[in-house]
Amino acid sequence: MRWFKRSLFFSVIAVLLLSLAACNKHELEKVKVGEVTRSIFYAPQYVALEKGFFEDEGLSVELQTIAGGDKTMTALLSDGIDIALVGSETSIYVTLQGANDPIQNFAQLTQTDGTFLVARDKIDNFSWDLLKGSTFLGQRKGGMPQMAGEFVLKKHGIDPTQDLTLIQNIDFANIATAFASGTGDFVQLFEPTASVFEKEGKGYIVASFGTESGHLPYTSFMAKSSYLKDESKTVQGFTNALKRAQDFVQKESAAEVAKIIQPYFENVDVDLIETVVERYKSQGSYATDPILEKGEWDNLQTIMEEAGELPQRVDYEELVNTTFAKKAAE
Repeated sequence: MRWFKRSLFFSVIAVLLLSLAACNKHELEKVKVGEVTRSIFYAPQYVALEKGFFEDEGLSVELQTIAGGDKTMTALLSDGIDIALVGSETSIYVTLQGANDPIQNFAQLTQTDGTFLVARDKIDNFSWDLLKGSTFLGQRKGGMPQMAGEFVLKKHGIDPTQDLTLIQNIDFANIATAFASGTGDFVQLFEPTASVFEKEGKGYIVASFGTESGHLPYTSFMAKSSYLKDESKTVQGFTNALKRAQDFVQKESAAEVAKIIQPYFENVDVDLIETVVERYKSQGSYATDPILEKGEWDNLQTIMEEAGELPQRVDYEELVNTTFAKKAAE
């Protein structure tokens, strides 16, 4: 009888614990996040998801990929998502159009351009002058990749409108296909496409736009000002989880990071993911903390001015909220 009572007692405790766990899981705060594209460039975000860092903060993050900055911002403005992961320049565009509820950048994910210059033919001794007279397949006009690309070309004394044939009317999703089909002598590509092309002999990485353009808030998490105010606890938890993931990526090997994020890149070999992660880590593309610094913001707007895409500058304090990032970094 004593054995039976003891067994019954532990059975009741087990049921209560399972019920409590189920309740806790049910009570996780849902956060809808939209990323502008799926990219190894965003490795810390996937690490935070896979390692359960968001759940540790009481959050259930629903991630969706929305192709294009315009569509991502439309989803954010229409409350289709709570948080957007997109280039910081989009918050400036929205503000200059007169948004009633300003979009603010609250956590930085990447701090350099993430694209690479890929040549159709192998070049042993690359020089930027080789682009003169060539056909350059660039990114969408007004987007950060294209603006950073033009900034780098000008830095090396190349006028994008005079010294080469610039193609930038091809949709982002079709740029790689167009190059593979024979369009252009050079192309500006993100990873892992650049490394895949190199592996398959379709092109060769000859330079990094990230190392050439300097630090800038290339990709940040942003939300409506009202959301940051009304859901401050949720935003803080989200930023805390991101900081843990950033620390993990900085500390762990590229091989370990690649293994963790592979589920998000099912058609990419894990060794290739490792190569890409190592490349981004070595050039300092992953932000070490979520704080968006004023110097980076100023560099962003300088690049936009150089591209003729910035009618007027927007103050750092107006569109950057570092409250959550600084607390997470403490």
